[in-house]
Amino acid sequence: MPDANRVLRPVRLAARDLIRVGAGGLRSRPTRVALSALGIAIGIAAMISVVGISSSSREDFHRQIAALGTNLLTVRPGQNLFGDQAHLPTEAVAMIGAIGDVKSVSATGLVPEARIYRNDHIPAAESGSIAVLATRLDLPDTVGANIVAGTYLNEATQHYPAVVLGSTAAAHLGIDSTGPDQQIYLSGRWFTVVGILAHVALAPELDRAALVGWPVAADLLGFDTYPTTAYTRANPDHVEAVQTLLARTANPAAPNEVDVSRPSDALAAQHAADSTLGALLLGLGSVALLVGGIGVANTMVISVLERRGEVGLRRALGATRGDIRNQFLAEALLLSTLGGITGLILGTGVTTCYATTQAWPTVVPSWAMLLGLGATLVIGAVAGLYPATRASRLQPTEALTAP
Repeated sequence: MPDANRVLRPVRLAARDLIRVGAGGLRSRPTRVALSALGIAIGIAAMISVVGISSSSREDFHRQIAALGTNLLTVRPGQNLFGDQAHLPTEAVAMIGAIGDVKSVSATGLVPEARIYRNDHIPAAESGSIAVLATRLDLPDTVGANIVAGTYLNEATQHYPAVVLGSTAAAHLGIDSTGPDQQIYLSGRWFTVVGILAHVALAPELDRAALVGWPVAADLLGFDTYPTTAYTRANPDHVEAVQTLLARTANPAAPNEVDVSRPSDALAAQHAADSTLGALLLGLGSVALLVGGIGVANTMVISVLERRGEVGLRRALGATRGDIRNQFLAEALLLSTLGGITGLILGTGVTTCYATTQAWPTVVPSWAMLLGLGATLVIGAVAGLYPATRASRLQPTEALTAP
């Protein structure tokens, strides 16, 4: 026999039932829900588009800045205490490459006594001031050099009388093609022209140079194997740190005899641009999210006013204040989720289309998408809290008798 003194407690809705009830409330007003979700979607799409387009523009800017060599540092021998020309150790390139934030390193070595001529009939005094440099095979990748004719030196040709000419050197010698018949006279020997470089913006000294392999320079031209310029590509985020290490790494015994180039002013411009764009993205994103939150709050307040009869009926049938509050909160969250996902899709599409028309790389940061969706849910919950609380406080008699 049931206990007459037992107090019956109302059963709370499970999470699944709460979602179903909230979705039912949204389905009952599809037009208003669609317009409200569209308002939220536009706000999120605006934020994603602003972040995405700005990030894409910034990535293109970074690429242009990188092309200017902001992370390219050069190491050259300076002078010793007596004012004489110093030299870098032969192991300098390997030691620089061991620095953690160095992405790549290469080197050239001046062959001071070598002279280059178009043929063996040119007077010795008319060498054209073309420098002869011994070079490593990884030089083009490090300095961003491109070949306009022929090929660069390789593992085979670096051991033989083969030469690659800089753009200015090739023009001075009257050479515009490569092949077995294209030969120049270099220090009493014939060298075959295997390649011609385009203008090297990051290392213009290579334009007026003839590049030969490191081994053949030592074997045939009397090269002492000391590097005279080490080109170093550093991690863009740690250029200054690498710069401070280069001198004592390249020549630990005498770091004061090493000259290291300073990072380009473009690097400072890049950091300034990043800070400015970051503040801009934060401000515009906040405004867009605020607009979306206002849309959610407006929709839910109107929904409460229109559904007072439904609220009164549910309260009369035993729904607790918590059930009513949670129902309207669930509707607000579902509405925010619907608008947020739609906004992410729209924002990504707009960013992709605009970046494609500008020939930019398309960049939509994952953090922006996660932050946008997460912030939408938080703002939706906050915006729906007041209407939900207001609905839960309606008395059944008051709600059922409301006009």
